[in-house]
Amino acid sequence: MRKKTIIAAGIAAALMSACTLSDKKADESDTNNPFFAEYSTPFGVPPFNEIKIGHYKPAIEKGIEEQAREIEAITANEEAPSFDNTIRALDQSGKLLNKATIVFSGQNSANTNEEMEALSREISPLLSQHRDNISLNAELFARVKALYEDRANLGLDKEEAKLLEETYKDFVRGGANLSPEDQAKLRELNSQLALLQLTFGQNMLKETNAFQLIIDNQADLAGLTEALIANAADAAQKAGLEGKWLFTLQNPSIMPFLQYADNRDLREKILKGYLMRGNNGNENDNKEVVKQLVTLRLEKAKLMGYPDYAAFVLEERMAKNANSVYALLDELWTPALKVAHRELEDIQNEITKEGKGFTAEAWDWRYYFEKAKKAKFDLDESQVRPYLKLENVREGAFYVANKLYGITFTPIEDIPLPHPEALAFDCREADGTHLGVLYMDFFPRASKRGGAWCGGYRSQKYEDGQRVAPIVTIVCNFTPPAAGEPALLSLDEAETLFHEFGHALHSLFRDVHYSGIASVPRDFVELPSQIMEHWVLEPEVLKVYARHYQTDGEIPADLMEKLDKSSKYGQGFATTEYLAASLLDMDYHVLQALPAHTENVTLDVVAFEAETLNKRGLLSQIPPRYRSTYFNHTMGGGYTAGYYSYIWSEVLDADAFEAFKETGDIFNPEVAARFRSYVLTPGGIDDAMEMYKNFRGKEPNTGPLLKNRGLN
Repeated sequence: MRKKTIIAAGIAAALMSACTLSDKKADESDTNNPFFAEYSTPFGVPPFNEIKIGHYKPAIEKGIEEQAREIEAITANEEAPSFDNTIRALDQSGKLLNKATIVFSGQNSANTNEEMEALSREISPLLSQHRDNISLNAELFARVKALYEDRANLGLDKEEAKLLEETYKDFVRGGANLSPEDQAKLRELNSQLALLQLTFGQNMLKETNAFQLIIDNQADLAGLTEALIANAADAAQKAGLEGKWLFTLQNPSIMPFLQYADNRDLREKILKGYLMRGNNGNENDNKEVVKQLVTLRLEKAKLMGYPDYAAFVLEERMAKNANSVYALLDELWTPALKVAHRELEDIQNEITKEGKGFTAEAWDWRYYFEKAKKAKFDLDESQVRPYLKLENVREGAFYVANKLYGITFTPIEDIPLPHPEALAFDCREADGTHLGVLYMDFFPRASKRGGAWCGGYRSQKYEDGQRVAPIVTIVCNFTPPAAGEPALLSLDEAETLFHEFGHALHSLFRDVHYSGIASVPRDFVELPSQIMEHWVLEPEVLKVYARHYQTDGEIPADLMEKLDKSSKYGQGFATTEYLAASLLDMDYHVLQALPAHTENVTLDVVAFEAETLNKRGLLSQIPPRYRSTYFNHTMGGGYTAGYYSYIWSEVLDADAFEAFKETGDIFNPEVAARFRSYVLTPGGIDDAMEMYKNFRGKEPNTGPLLKNRGLN
């Protein structure tokens, strides 16, 4: 299970000189604004090298104006509403606005700075107001509603019918049926929520960047790998701390530190820094932001006629309601917690073997788990990394895609890049047809938000009857290479690369005619990504990409056997930390009234979090994967009442991979063709469960998931 999210439509962008983009502001009347002309770049990618910070706001403001005029033309049309003059026209409106905001959003996530954060706060209310101006346009809704009510007589094809249905639902869920007074309230709520979600993410990034663990005594590095020490020395040098070692809260720094550092006090210090992000009582504290978000979301749900915010959100998901979500989470919680207790016993035994008398704490788990795994399987991560050279893992993902679908990825040298570290690839069908451009940006930097995600700089679409290929980007925070060495990944990072590549394939293969039906439900969207993880440890695939970075030798058979035997070990921890975060997300959003923790405090975020986790018996040694004050998946808006989606989709992906395994061929071309046709290509044209059943021939069950995680 990966720890990332898909890029959601954002409101900020960041373009720094390090990104080959000028920091010099452009005048708002700048006639050279790249967004105002057709791109003359290879494959029509954004001309990142020409875009200046000052180009964004004028382009977005003009885009808003243009779409407003397009909407006005639809409502002013004296002809009776038709699919073409209303639904199709609405779906195709806003081209300039989308052109600017999609770059604005992608760059903000990958490379931000204070100037762009300030700009995003200016633009956020403009976009919120514009969205509401469309969804609350009474004349426009009247035309949509008339068509929806007469839909049986319009002779629409499948895609057109689905677009009409989704457009009508979007208006209703956007408040079109509310009274004018309630619509005014909704506008204010939407504006406040957009700004709060933006603030939450900005605070989290500042908190992550603010913490530094500086080591000046070489003895305190005991246990750490040479590569990690070298990276820490390099980070310190770049920070002006020559001769010292710097560790941060970026995953490639903190997680191996917790795994290998012998100094228990330092493990405690860095983990507490990680867990306290957004909860330090400073200007970046997120507790009040969380409280306001939960409060306003509940207010919005009730305004829309729902008992709680989860009910409002889940109506459009595969799960449909909170009971279905809790049923799955609860089904997994008991066996996962049972396994976690066994793992804790192993950890405590390792502490005892060392002659230590303390009880394991959260900062001990990864360190002693690594020792327990080595004792059980004679395996630790340092044995695997030399075989996981980044470039080889990437080629392994390309190999799997080629074997399954016949597609190829060729490096593109002379093309604008979203960041100098990014790479570009031309993706083509077996017959040479261009499918899309794929960018890859692998390493952490202070201007990049944490985790890993797949986004885009142009969505697949049709213009004048011709398919316009997508521009897709994968952004990660992998362990950077030590000086003079290649980047060597952990197994978790290798799985992350395959995961995000699965999202990229979904974007590259999508083939729909209308943007309004391009998306799939949040709890279906992880199926294309998570199924790719199943190929990572398949022996046939390992032999292709898992090659020693110095000798180019294949990964030894005995090491592959150890990986296979140990693959389920640790799933107690991994599953419970994930489920804990999922339950926390749901518990916030099924609230139908805010709990009063004291006479004067409604919704004490820290107290609520403790209550919701303690009542389920979560081990104190396992913090939830995300605590409330840095849980950007839910508080940032992308996975609100939806973090459960990863495990929901895992039920699907585990069952889907069985379709390959059952044939005895993990690259079975017929199964791959069905998966592409029924899952990867149609966007949201069909109901998600129907898409899955079209592929599999039946509904999934949890059996394969429990087996894969060793929880059965």
